[in-house]
Order: sequence, then structure tokens, then C-alpha cells
Amino acid sequence: MSVPSFQALLLPVLKALNSQAALPLPIADIREHVRCSEKLDESDCRKMLPSGRQAIFDNRIHWALTHLTKAGLIDRPSRGYCALTDSGKNFLAENPAQLDIPALCNFSEYKEWRSTFGSSRGGENEDSLEDNETGERTPMEEIETAAVKLRNMLEAEVLESVRKCRPEFLEKVVVDLLIAMGYGGGDIKRAEVTGGSGDGGVDGKVREDALGLDEIYVQAKRYGPDHLVGEPDLRSFTGALDASRTNKGVFVTTSDFSGPARNFVSKTQKSIILIDGKELARLMVLHDVGVRRQTTYEVKQIDKDYYLE
Repeated sequence: MSVPSFQALLLPVLKALNSQAALPLPIADIREHVRCSEKLDESDCRKMLPSGRQAIFDNRIHWALTHLTKAGLIDRPSRGYCALTDSGKNFLAENPAQLDIPALCNFSEYKEWRSTFGSSRGGENEDSLEDNETGERTPMEEIETAAVKLRNMLEAEVLESVRKCRPEFLEKVVVDLLIAMGYGGGDIKRAEVTGGSGDGGVDGKVREDALGLDEIYVQAKRYGPDHLVGEPDLRSFTGALDASRTNKGVFVTTSDFSGPARNFVSKTQKSIILIDGKELARLMVLHDVGVRRQTTYEVKQIDKDYYLE
């Protein structure tokens, strides 16, 4: 079962607090009570936001608690604890069938809060704020989903750009990427592009130590999406590693590897890493190779410890 939207969790959260009468309840207990009442599998509740930093369920519980607090239906007497207010008790006494953002707008405290943060954002009116908050996702989910979409678009553009460049350029890209990832101590002087006639099946190499006692050899193939790297290519690369008396290699392509090629690498005694086009683009974006930062947004949260008297 999928995790309900944060609006769908508003009423279950209130009811969870009501189950403990007037006693403050730890947020962890609220979470577990709601999970059971909504019949959610623990595995569903462990699914993470795109950033991997917080569970979607926990994020939605957090936002439900925030909106309920602003409406005056719950109180937070101490850090990590919540309790029903008299207003919350009275609301539940009416046996409401549902609770959502429009219903919360009937509470004066909530309406005042909305108008306050609406004016602080440049005069945004109440209707537009309501439109933004009636979806399934919380504001943090919207931010992270948008970030994923932008990153996916960038990775696709990076891969297409590499495919349009000369094959020699891919060799440079791979060497630059390995250095950016920390191989060779991050020192570009320990890397070189060796591709060209008579390269012996090796397009580049990176010395992992200053004396060159341990080296990583690179092979790069700039292919279109329909041209897979096959097993013969990997056999040739393995032979090149033997000739160079090394056991470590990185084989990169802008397309993909065939099943037999991947199977061959899984059985060889050499340490060979395969990087296909999608993984290449992902790593280039992650390590800032061929891309640059355009804008940085900072998301902050309140420091509860600061306000402890």
C-alpha cells in the first residue's frame, strides 16, 4: 500500500493523539500508531525521498504535525512530543469524516499563519497557496522531485554531448573523471591519455601511487545507443591488461554492454569495472566533470535546541 498524502494523514495523526487522552505522545509513537491504523507495511514506510535522507512517510507525518500545530489543534509541550489542545479535542468530538487544508482554513490561527507567510513571499494570495498545497506531495517532496527531474535532464544532455564529440575526447573525459573521483590521489599529473595508433588496446592510464607501482588502465568506446560493446571487446581489453602486467581496468562506453560481455567480466580474475553511457553521465554530473553549478538553493529548518531555556 502506498503512503497516503500528508493531508490524508492529518486526521489519523489527530486520532493517534486522542488515543492517549491528555498525555503528550512522542512523535515516534504517533508515527507507529498512524502506520498501524492506516494498515501500512513497514517496508512502504521506509521508502525514501529522492535524496535518501528521510523516509517519505516520516516527512509527511512531519508536515501533518506542522499544519495541525498552526491550526491550534495540537501543541508541542516539549521537544519530540505532541499533545491535543482543547480545540483539537472539540474537533474530534464532532466525529469528522475528513480533514484537509480547506477545513484547516476554518481555524483562525491557521488562516492567520497562512496570510503571514503568504505576504512574506511577495504578496502571494491565499488561493494560490491553497492550490500549491492540495497535491499529494509535501513541499520537500516537490523540491526533491524537481531536483531529480533536472538532474535526469542534465545527465541526458551530458551523454548526448559526449556522443557528438570526437572519440579522442571521450578518452580525456574518462581520465578526467577518474581523477575527479579521487583516483591517482586526484592529481592530474598521474594520469595520461594514451589512445591512438599502436595504443595496444589501452586509451589511458592512471597511476594510483606516486611511483607508478599500481596503475589503472582505461578503454573508452564512443558508440551510439544501439551499438553494444560485446564480449570480444572485453577479451581484447583483458589481453591488453595482461600485456601491461596489470590487473585493474575501467572499460567505458557511451552505449551499453551485451549480456555475454558482462558475463565474461564477472568470471575473469581481472578487476574490470564496466561503465555504460548512463552511468558515465551520472558520474560526470556527480563529480562536476563537464558541468558547472548554475544556482544553489539552501533549505533550512528550525534549530529547536536554540530555543530551549
